[in-house]
Amino acid sequence: MKLQSFFPYQLAVLAETVSRAMAQVYAERFELSRDEWRVVAALYENGAMKTTDVIAQTTLDKMQVSRAVARLERDGLLQRSEDSADRRNKVLRLLPAGQAQVARIVPLVQARVEFLLEALDADERRSLEALFGKLQSRATQLIRQG
Repeated sequence: MKLQSFFPYQLAVLAETVSRAMAQVYAERFELSRDEWRVVAALYENGAMKTTDVIAQTTLDKMQVSRAVARLERDGLLQRSEDSADRRNKVLRLLPAGQAQVARIVPLVQARVEFLLEALDADERRSLEALFGKLQSRATQLIRQG
């Protein structure tokens, strides 16, 4: 087996390269880590969320989210409050400064995504989306099978 042609490795390399290209925006210009970016992006999209829901949506683990939330709270970008339905859980919401920061970042990362996708025509884009869905489904099936 050649590592360079091993499918999971190819995906990992692509994901890392794309992630680094996006990080040039939110890390270098706005001083957010990848984990912090994922948390604020999820909150920007969904509004207030339970910590457990942020964990599920971002694929970050509990400790990664906890550290990111602590830094974002310290920097005045989000607020953490007790969940009235379950006091063990916290509800997270972006503060106005956090919303404004994400609103500045989104068009910049969207422009980078568009630049990447310009390499594909409309049919290829639709196919890529369908292929991602199929592969995600199969990978999830493998995990369930053990």
